[in-house]
Amino acid sequence: MTALKDTVAISGIGRSPYRRDRDVTELSMVTDAVIEAIRDAGLTRDAIDGVVGGGVLTGGVDPATVVSALGLPQVTFWAPCKPPIVNALMSAVHAVASGTCRAVVVYHSMYRLAATPFRARAAFGLPDGRASTGDGHTDSEPWGMFGSTGYAAWAARYLAEFGRTRDDLSLIPRNDRRNAADNPGAVIQAPMSHDDYLAARMIREPLCLYDMDVPIDGADAFVVTAADLAADLPTVPVLVHALAMGMTAHPEEHLTADIRNTGQQVAAAALRARSDLWIDDVDVFLPYDGFSIIALRAFESYGFCADGEAGDFLRDNWDAEQGRILLRGRVPVNPHGGSLSEGGSQGAGHLREAVVQLRGTADRRQVDGAASALLAPGGFFFNAQAVVLRREAPLPAAAPA
Repeated sequence: MTALKDTVAISGIGRSPYRRDRDVTELSMVTDAVIEAIRDAGLTRDAIDGVVGGGVLTGGVDPATVVSALGLPQVTFWAPCKPPIVNALMSAVHAVASGTCRAVVVYHSMYRLAATPFRARAAFGLPDGRASTGDGHTDSEPWGMFGSTGYAAWAARYLAEFGRTRDDLSLIPRNDRRNAADNPGAVIQAPMSHDDYLAARMIREPLCLYDMDVPIDGADAFVVTAADLAADLPTVPVLVHALAMGMTAHPEEHLTADIRNTGQQVAAAALRARSDLWIDDVDVFLPYDGFSIIALRAFESYGFCADGEAGDFLRDNWDAEQGRILLRGRVPVNPHGGSLSEGGSQGAGHLREAVVQLRGTADRRQVDGAASALLAPGGFFFNAQAVVLRREAPLPAAAPA
């Protein structure tokens, strides 16, 4: 994997805006995002020779459908990928690095099926015996604990094993909500206090409504190219410095034996072995926060602090004036608002935010001099992922106020 270091770049980004409800098809959202990404990269459809992507729940839009819808004339590589986003990103990076293709579109869509929410099932006259729990995860499999059930169980074990409280969990959604206030694309921007968090409806003890990502409709797309091609394009190249995945034996919520030995730690260790940059070097940290416990635990898995100490570490790095986390007084955490406020995008929003930060185009939330970003998409069990991105040339320092 070290042979891939800095040889591939993200040269274009596109987005179909996140909304709680949209009257469009999933394909239209994907094509809008892909077209925007290709144009952003300064390319035409004739230059695209690879397509990788999918979506949530049903697997989303198949790459062949995207090729047909956009009339891409010559494609030499395609692959359908489930979320999180690094499944698709890694596939594209490998294809470009191997010479299989030169410019790959990576896309991911979020589309809430009409039959998923409980109230929608009732409206359509569908049976409610297998309806969702209200957080987008079903109770139809009595032999295991998946999704919200599994993460709630592990959150409870974390709090019990390390003697912590829900106050630690609250730091993640409170930070996200504060950051979302600076992101016009976030679906929820209203301020959140600690009392607001504690007053929220409990979904799965100890996880409340604000501990679980916000369901949305939308799509993201990225153009991945060889680094030498990226240097000739009009956008600022964002290099894929290192990336990794992680999984352990029995990678399911109800079969994992120890929170100290999950895919998240495997991905972190693999990334550390491949990257020249680490936690003291990066300017932005984007841990996945589909459930707050995932992001909280990431600080421990990536070595910011010891097991069970994430809450204390975040309080030590909490900027009271701004009401958010600033590592070492400078490095923000999920400056776009994350899955808990911008919207649940299975890591696609985190990847986009890293790119705009390193391009220097994040507007009000821009990190001064951002040159590298650490991302930790995915969860504990079967989908842990890790990425370091960097900007080829450092951003100029901001002028003194």
